[in-house]
Amino acid sequence: MSHEPDLEARLDRIAAALERLSPPPPAAPDFDAADAFVWLAATLTFQPVPIVNRVPRVLLKGIDGSARLLLDNTRRFADGLPANNALLWGARGMGKSSLVKAVHAEVEASRAKSRKKQAGLKLIEIHREDIATLPACLAALRASPHRFIVFCDDLSFDRDDTSYKSLKAVLEGGIEGRPANVLFYATSNRRHLMPRDMVDNERSTAINPSEAVEEKVSLSDRFGLWLGFHNCSQDDYLAMVEGYAEHFALPIARDALVREALEWSMTRGGRSGRVAWQFTQDLAGRLGKTLPL
Repeated sequence: MSHEPDLEARLDRIAAALERLSPPPPAAPDFDAADAFVWLAATLTFQPVPIVNRVPRVLLKGIDGSARLLLDNTRRFADGLPANNALLWGARGMGKSSLVKAVHAEVEASRAKSRKKQAGLKLIEIHREDIATLPACLAALRASPHRFIVFCDDLSFDRDDTSYKSLKAVLEGGIEGRPANVLFYATSNRRHLMPRDMVDNERSTAINPSEAVEEKVSLSDRFGLWLGFHNCSQDDYLAMVEGYAEHFALPIARDALVREALEWSMTRGGRSGRVAWQFTQDLAGRLGKTLPL
């Protein structure tokens, strides 16, 4: 007697059980659900962000040149024209990440108003610790009709960190490279995305010092647009504070505003856009005013 039917039935039951145990494939992302998303590396999915934490570009003072260059670059990309990946580097608290979010909002609002295209410009945030999964993220974006700015805030790499290779391959060096509908923006306090003492140490101990750090330093070279953000002067700091006070109609005399703003910066040990915004929040709270954005 042949047992082949029984064997086939058992194999079918085993196959069905394995299918039930295996996780279902992730659903296709719905990029029409929002204008911004966060890449969740653990589940390889995109989490919609209904309300993005950002301020209008007109309130970002002291960075007019960088703002103009990033805005022009983003507009060209949104219109399907050639554009560069951008690295915004420099002093802390000077509006690097705020500028990325503000520029995205301005370009997308302009496109929606003019109804240039049905497809939108989406902002995708990827966390620094998830850079190794960037290829999977881009693979999910490649087939979409939308255009995407993939944004990593506070990007840097320390000793023995090899995840930068994923970014390096995506930016220029890989076989597939960056999808045509994706642009990569990053902010960093380091121009070369690695600490200076690491560069100096590798140069001093290497047989060929110029080649020892070439691989890591060349990562920043793959950003076609470098925008530097420098420490804030007192005039720039006060312009930021006055701009916030005027925009939100805070009822305070200019002399008092300047005096309190300078006192606040002294308690913080420095001046920056972040310090100006924190002072404005404190002032608005003391005056009983809200800060709608």
